[in-house]
Amino acid sequence: MRALVQRVTHARVTVDGRVTGEIGPGLLVLLGAAHADAEEQAAWLARKLAGLRIFADPEGLMNLDVRQTGGAALVVPQFTLYGETRRGRRPDFTAAAHPGQAEPLFERFCALLAAQGVPVQRGVFGAHMAVELLNDGPVTLLIETPAAGPAPAEAE
Repeated sequence: MRALVQRVTHARVTVDGRVTGEIGPGLLVLLGAAHADAEEQAAWLARKLAGLRIFADPEGLMNLDVRQTGGAALVVPQFTLYGETRRGRRPDFTAAAHPGQAEPLFERFCALLAAQGVPVQRGVFGAHMAVELLNDGPVTLLIETPAAGPAPAEAE
């Protein structure tokens, strides 16, 4: 799985003019899944994002995670994160998981992130969405899950 994570002061997703998810300070997570991804990758990524220390402490250092700041996450399904652009001018999306696999992984990731203590709002899988955000910092990270097998130890 891949997640493009942005620290935001606020973010919102609308579908057909209707707000489907909105947060104040926290994380905007654009989430993509590949064919080999399964619940193991969703769980690893949920733990990683919940504990990601990218929010400022009282001294202005990035030492706090989203839970410690009372923030939330807005998770938006984004199959285009697996777009291949090295050849030609049209992206190739064959590395992205098919919707029948990706949608349950998206939902499972959201549930696992919420279980980590992060309030979660969602975009709409398969919909044309408008995403509004104010990136704070800016802080933007691309996070990819390890390949299948034992996960590497977490560093503090």
